[in-house]
Amino acid sequence: MSIDVSLADDADEWNELVDRSQQRTPFHRFEALDIFTDYSNTTLYPFVGYKGQEAVGLFPVFSLSRGPIQAAFSPPPDLKISYLGPTLLNQGKAKQRKAEKRHRRFNEAVYEEIEHEINPQYVHVRTGTEYTDPRPFIWSGFDITPRYTYEIDISRSPDELFMTFSSDVRRNVRRTNEDSYELLEGRADDIEEIITNVQDRHAEQGITYDVPPSFASDLYRKLPEGTVRGYVCRSDGVFVGGLITLEDDETIYRWQSVNDRDHDVPATDILDWHVIQDARNRGIERYDLVGANNRRICKYKSKFNPDVRSYFSLERSSKTTNVLKSLYDRFR
Repeated sequence: MSIDVSLADDADEWNELVDRSQQRTPFHRFEALDIFTDYSNTTLYPFVGYKGQEAVGLFPVFSLSRGPIQAAFSPPPDLKISYLGPTLLNQGKAKQRKAEKRHRRFNEAVYEEIEHEINPQYVHVRTGTEYTDPRPFIWSGFDITPRYTYEIDISRSPDELFMTFSSDVRRNVRRTNEDSYELLEGRADDIEEIITNVQDRHAEQGITYDVPPSFASDLYRKLPEGTVRGYVCRSDGVFVGGLITLEDDETIYRWQSVNDRDHDVPATDILDWHVIQDARNRGIERYDLVGANNRRICKYKSKFNPDVRSYFSLERSSKTTNVLKSLYDRFR
């Protein structure tokens, strides 16, 4: 039986399917997709694949036009969205041959719809870490680039986990007087303050950072309560660090962070340890540090003794636009 693809028109039904997928992320929720659409000036195509009456996969795609170029993205560019791409359903009990056939046909059917609905000259997809088999994209002519992130198993006892960290993290947490700082889980205004500080840090380094503070606070307001959290560290009332996370039932994602490097309080170490303990107390098992591709940033994140996880960046250009292989960077 072939795979039929349609566009979802009910947010609740979409989210119910997201919740059933083992490859889901908070970025796949319909509320998040809606916000991505608003801030990226794109058109959303929330594709759902069915085998008969059974849903077999979801694939949110965003179309974007720049001059003569029509492009399709998942996720859309420029908003620091960590993961998106396809997420499969009802794969667990299927034998390998059947699962692979269903997966391949789902991807082919969605790509046919992308061609029909968008007709892009360029396609870029970035998957989540639980999407481990990108071969259907390769078979459809995509170029694949492995990407990497760090993940910490936080289900262990706090003492055991803490002792796996580097000595300087342990020292910073233990020796910093708790009276010298205040930690709080903030609200929308605090989340915007964190993003504003991230913008300032990037500006100091001459690096473009186009995430608006309101984008982060809209995610906080519109996603289910507790999905987005903003943790702030202050000293004598002054902002010295902040960290924004997204989470589902199993994983918390370290989305955006910043600290005042000139202050004596080691805010980043303190915030990360606080977030880990807080998430563990809610029954979350994994802390995704979101990104292990930059050598300088890896130097910090590796101090938490994480495991390396892979995800995939996938690109396809039409024959007439192969000269635009750098298009994604230009869109960003």
